[in-house]
Parts: sequence; structure tokens; C-alpha cells
Amino acid sequence: MRFGGVILCGGKSTRMGRDKATLPFGPELMLQRVVRLLSQVVERQKIVIVAAPDQQLPPLPTDIAVARDRCPGRGPLEGLSAGLNALLGKVDAVYATSCDVPLLVPAFVTLMFELLDDYDIAVPCEADQYHPLAAVYRLTVLKDVQELLSGDQLRPRFLFDRVKTRSVSIDDLRNIDPELQTLLNLNHPDDYQSALAAAGFSDDRPGNN
Repeated sequence: MRFGGVILCGGKSTRMGRDKATLPFGPELMLQRVVRLLSQVVERQKIVIVAAPDQQLPPLPTDIAVARDRCPGRGPLEGLSAGLNALLGKVDAVYATSCDVPLLVPAFVTLMFELLDDYDIAVPCEADQYHPLAAVYRLTVLKDVQELLSGDQLRPRFLFDRVKTRSVSIDDLRNIDPELQTLLNLNHPDDYQSALAAAGFSDDRPGNN
């Protein structure tokens, strides 16, 4: 099976107050770090960044593709649609993530691909809470995603109910990622500072640790 990656970074970052893709994280910017971590599992030529139409991105490797949201502000399904469409014919399944997970564990991604098995989607689940941006999607779900978007059904749960989906208990992922750091999105400045500390960086200036 050919694997790819989709990184969504077109959100407004209103709670953070700054564009999360360009936040400094040690010697890198946030998006650069997530690209580097994901590329330990997925070839860079098969990674797509999905950004807002006018969003300025940090410098990235030249073999990383960039797609743009057609209709910004419509949530992860809109970004997933753009990412899957950009990878049609190149991969069979993608790991989808956001750009604000600088503590992503590459082995977590590998395990999620393994858990896809013969399902259309494999998604981490905690009680009734899904993590759609730490999940694996077959390219075949693109049609379903587009139909949901056309009907203004924007919640990822609608997609999970529509196709053959494997709900992966987060407890089954702790052997790989004990603190489930891959699931820690940075929504507020305090989250950002905590992640910097967890990674061994003392502040948000490049190169300081």
C-alpha cells in the first residue's frame, strides 16, 4: 500500500493569537517540525500541506506539495478534500494531521497505518470523542467527503458513520505514545509553552533550549 500525508494548517488560530504554522519551536517553525516528523514515515513527495488561500507559509522542502482550501472556514473535511484530491493516483491512504502537533510521534503514524487493515478509515477514539486529525483515510473516501461538503454536513463524524471506520481506542496507542502527545493540539499560548518545555526548549525563540 502506498502511504501519504496531509497536514492542515488553514485554521484562523484565533485562540492562539498567532499563525500556528509559523510559531517558533526550537530551531524550526511549527509546520517545518511537523513536516520533518511526518516525513520519517511518509516520503516527502507524498506529503501535501493544505493552507488557506492567502496564507503565507514558512520555507519548506521543494518536494512538499501545497494545496489550498477552496472554501475556507469549513473545517477539517474541507482541508481533507483538498489534500486527498492532490494525492489522487499517487497514494492509497493518507495520515491526516494538523500543523499544531509538534510532539507528534512518528511510530504513532506507522501504527495507525497498520491498524487501517481493510477499513476505509482508522481513527483514534476516546469514549465518544474522535480525533479526525490523527487518523488514516483511504483515497476512496474522497467522493463521500465531497458529497458531505456539498450537503453542508461538515462534521467528520458524518464521514465516520458513512464509510467502514475502525475506531481505535487511545489505550491501544499508549504502548507507542504513552502520553498521547500526538493528540495534543496547541490551541492556547499556555499549550504552546507547555509543549516547548516538554520538548526541552525554554522559550519560543529559534535555537534556544
